[in-house]
Amino acid sequence: MSFQLPALPYALDALEPVISADIMSLHYNKHHAGYVNNLNKALEHNAKAEKENDITKMIELQAAIKFNGGGHINHSIFWTNLAPKTSGGGVLPSGALRKAIEDKWQSIDKFIETFNTATGAVQGSGWGWLGFHKETKLLCILTCPNQDPVSMLGYVPLLGIDVWEHAYYLQYKNARPDYLKAIWEVVNWKNVEERYAEAIR
Repeated sequence: MSFQLPALPYALDALEPVISADIMSLHYNKHHAGYVNNLNKALEHNAKAEKENDITKMIELQAAIKFNGGGHINHSIFWTNLAPKTSGGGVLPSGALRKAIEDKWQSIDKFIETFNTATGAVQGSGWGWLGFHKETKLLCILTCPNQDPVSMLGYVPLLGIDVWEHAYYLQYKNARPDYLKAIWEVVNWKNVEERYAEAIR
């Protein structure tokens, strides 16, 4: 089993001025690529350990598989959750998703405010998510540490915002709130709507 770095759906400079080309190049070509490469290495070692019935080695490798696998999952969603302004980035949702958000948070603005407050409070590195719970049929704002996928909490990921420093520090320095305020200008709500439509089926 081998995983590949997915192609970006836009150019590295397409999200400027919200996210610089320098950040995108580092984030995509180094960080995401690193998660993919390290995941494949860990899986290769795990397969070898399975053949040798080396349960101790298999247990040792789970942390690397979780971290790098989560990094690959999260970033693969993140890139599609964003879009250049010329391709619909920042255009607010409509239809079923908008209604569900307004039912829960009264308005899109209130949702964004609540999301940014929760995500801005992540200690160290992690992610903020809009997730959908299949059993309760409810939307929820969640945060996850490190590269833990939100699916580990039982939610379908709809929208994820990366708040690891590598996602913003070159441009926004230590002003995470400024990054969180700006990123909504390039959120690809169409992609989030598609994920929601699939989740509620």
